[in-house]
Amino acid sequence: MAALILFVPSGLPQSQSDQNLSANDLVRQVIAHELQMQDQEHTHWMYEVETVKAGVKETKEVAGTKDGTVSLLVARNGQPLPEDERKKQEQQMNAFIHDSAEREKRKHAAEEDAAKTKRLLSMLPDAFNFTYAQGSEDMGGAVRLNFQPNPAYHPSSREAQVFHEMEGTLTVDRKEKRVAEINGKLINEVKFFGGVLGHLDRGGTFDVRQARVGEDTWEIVRLNVNMKGKALFFKTISVQQDETHSHFQQLPENITLAEAGDLLVKQATHR
Repeated sequence: MAALILFVPSGLPQSQSDQNLSANDLVRQVIAHELQMQDQEHTHWMYEVETVKAGVKETKEVAGTKDGTVSLLVARNGQPLPEDERKKQEQQMNAFIHDSAEREKRKHAAEEDAAKTKRLLSMLPDAFNFTYAQGSEDMGGAVRLNFQPNPAYHPSSREAQVFHEMEGTLTVDRKEKRVAEINGKLINEVKFFGGVLGHLDRGGTFDVRQARVGEDTWEIVRLNVNMKGKALFFKTISVQQDETHSHFQQLPENITLAEAGDLLVKQATHR
């Protein structure tokens, strides 16, 4: 669920016929642009991630490079880490930077997530029936659409099965052909292999938002997932994710992981 948002550039032309598109055709047009531009987007960013779990807020500095992403825990509940813990976090970060096997493992996982993102976004126009929400368009060109599962669509993966049991709203920027926000709610219990491998409870929700962070690039700024269910042997499972991304700064195209790590340490000292 975390990987539902892609990147597309600003300034795409808006034709007169855009105003007359059906809701599903508008979504199909937007998703086509997003998928195309995701393959072309290679900008690297340093940013801040605030994660809330069990009432505790942790703040990380994150930096992306051509070789992967590096992160550094810098604060807890708004307070900088004690010096001994700060040094321990820096040591762990540096250990990762110099561990080629772990770097390759995380890079592979990130590539798999990106592939799932493309598959889920690709299914949007076919998996759901979209309608324009009442008073859906504001002065800024944002259009809100309601969506419900298309009963004629048959999901081919577990991720798609969960996604297809959602209903909610999709907000797009008509002018820039951007997905601005997706809010979904699980309207039915989802059983995996007839419930043998577990299930997700009805009522689970997710909210993903993105915004402009550079002249031509948008990024995820809010991610909230709240799912519950049962896994194999009746073990309770909980998919909880509450993140806010902010303070984006563009990094050089060829920055290395070691250089990115140094930047994170410097950023942490100026908090």
